[in-house]
Amino acid sequence: MKRIISACLEQTVHFQLKEGVEKRVAARNAKDDYEAYKKQMERCGIKYKIIDEKEQPDGSIIIKIKKQYNNYKCDEYIS
Repeated sequence: MKRIISACLEQTVHFQLKEGVEKRVAARNAKDDYEAYKKQMERCGIKYKIIDEKEQPDGSIIIKIKKQYNNYKCDEYIS
């Protein structure tokens, strides 16, 4: 029998600009989406660590993140 002791996801997420929207507004919306993403994880009690965050020339944002998976212990991955 096996049992998962700890688990963590490492993801690269791109908060892209929406097409058909003025660039300045679309860039602001991408930032708002990113902030909402972080707040949602905090509300749900998901532990996470932003490893890298880069704003692209077009205003979109790419992040590399480690985050808790299915409420498993993940302290050793995120510390």
